[in-house]
Amino acid sequence: MRRSAARTVFGCASVLLSYPDEHHTDDLTAVRGALEKLPEGRARSELATTAEWLGGMSPMEAAATYVDTFDLRRGVCLHLTYYRHGDTRERGMALTALIDAFREAGFAVVPGELPDYLPALLELAATHPAGATVLAEHRMALDALHSALAKAGSRYAGVLDTVRDALPGPTRKDRQALRRYRAEGPPSEKVGLEPFAPPEILGQGITIGETRR
Repeated sequence: MRRSAARTVFGCASVLLSYPDEHHTDDLTAVRGALEKLPEGRARSELATTAEWLGGMSPMEAAATYVDTFDLRRGVCLHLTYYRHGDTRERGMALTALIDAFREAGFAVVPGELPDYLPALLELAATHPAGATVLAEHRMALDALHSALAKAGSRYAGVLDTVRDALPGPTRKDRQALRRYRAEGPPSEKVGLEPFAPPEILGQGITIGETRR
């Protein structure tokens, strides 16, 4: 897939996987406009179908569907570092690395979502090459999330399909990590567990917008 097409896929997927807020209707209109730039094919079809599916709901229905899908289902998590690290100290280090990646790309770190939140990473990938690199590094998490959504029969699984198609295929290490996750689930620490992110990260998040330097 050409880089420009991949960036469009990432941007549209970011919107479709975000919580439906008061701007949801306008965001879906923007997605439909952006999809006109994509060539005919699976990505355009999947994203358009999901946009129409969401657009056919009231804002309250869309929000309830989102919560049911991503907040109430076991194994469905939009925070990608969870799949590899669980709530362990290693996850804190992974979050720190993501904070650094956002800052190095010139994006502001402000109170809000944690930096491994998939819609934020997709928005970064739509605007900066570093984002696609980060997504590729979390291929196992994307594959695990897709599997959980597909098993649940969720329309959101199609969005994950387009994201995965826009990235390099999984490596041997990715496939091994996915098999381990499916067999064992995310790792955990039951003794002496501290918050999974250090104080400088807890309560932090990402705003996609260039910092002023």
